[in-house]
Amino acid sequence: MKRPVTGEYVTISTVGETCQAFVPSPLPPEPHLSIDPDLRSLLDEALLALGRLDSVSLLLPDTALFLYAYVRKEALLSSQIEGTQSSLSDLLVYEAEGVPGVPIDDVQEVSNYVAALDEGLLRMRDGFPLSLRLIKDIHRILLEKGRGSKKQPGEFRTSQNWIGGSRPGNAVFVPPPPERILECIGAFEKFLHNEPEKTEILIKAALAHVQFETIHPFLDGNGRLGRLLITLLFCNESILREPLLYLSLYFKAHRTEYYDLLQKVRLEGEWEEWIHFFAAAVKETAMQAVETATRLVALAQQDRERVGGLGKAAGSALRVHHALLQQPIISIAKIRQMTGLAPTTIIKSLDHLIKLGVANEITGRQRNKLYSYQRYIAFLSEGAEPIHS
Repeated sequence: MKRPVTGEYVTISTVGETCQAFVPSPLPPEPHLSIDPDLRSLLDEALLALGRLDSVSLLLPDTALFLYAYVRKEALLSSQIEGTQSSLSDLLVYEAEGVPGVPIDDVQEVSNYVAALDEGLLRMRDGFPLSLRLIKDIHRILLEKGRGSKKQPGEFRTSQNWIGGSRPGNAVFVPPPPERILECIGAFEKFLHNEPEKTEILIKAALAHVQFETIHPFLDGNGRLGRLLITLLFCNESILREPLLYLSLYFKAHRTEYYDLLQKVRLEGEWEEWIHFFAAAVKETAMQAVETATRLVALAQQDRERVGGLGKAAGSALRVHHALLQQPIISIAKIRQMTGLAPTTIIKSLDHLIKLGVANEITGRQRNKLYSYQRYIAFLSEGAEPIHS
């Protein structure tokens, strides 16, 4: 349904020129959404796919084994949309020894995302509401190290920003002026808390994502935080027990349409078209996540059975294999910390795993070697290759 512009334009003067900044109207949209039977059917299918994905977390032998890499893949994809060139292996190597093979700012940004998501989930599980205070705290963690550290981490912006273009006058979009931020973000928080009315979760997540990106309340990190909030919202409303949904992969693959639809909502009020895109993203991504989790369970079981055939050496080798599942790129020191095994036993077990094709050494060094669970990483890396312009 086409609507009038979903907000108001205000004339501002910034960096030496005058331009029009956009101030969005509070949610929910007016007039109310028109959910036709086709869109309702897609929303129901997406919710069903989310339910299946949530049930997978109950079937996994050890959810924590999969979450370690799942969360890192989402962090990686979201950061890639913003231009980082890290791969999943880059991040895992960086976490294993702190020496990346790409510019350190790239992997630092991805690592910050992991820490921010972990903090958000921990705080909500302790009963803290999904609120502006929590959003600011998460933003602080997202930006406190690396490129964004000087762009007011954890504070709403006090200066004008813009999206696309070299200056406000030729920007694709100019968000609200700083003096309107508290008004906009305050209304956004009320919407998250079902004021003035309750909104079903899929539609709430879809609307909230556009609204947050439109307000652009921080100087930097708005895109990453906006995508992170989708996951937090699903977990906060108990749609997902664990952060197993990676919408950034879908947004990355359809990034031109993604940005076009965000702008179309602002200019033409095409909320229904955006919700259709969002629901399709949820449905497809949830189905892919179920398939990936199933493949990873099968791989781990297949490799456990092969390791179990080693005879007397199997016990120690299985413990090393379990450590690789927890951290797919790992050092001998870390394996020792996780298993309590002696270094000589670990080395022998790794030799067995290498001969079985389960693990491989990736540094070629004589000392401080790193070992990789390559097939496991390959499954998770599908679709997570850096974006090259």
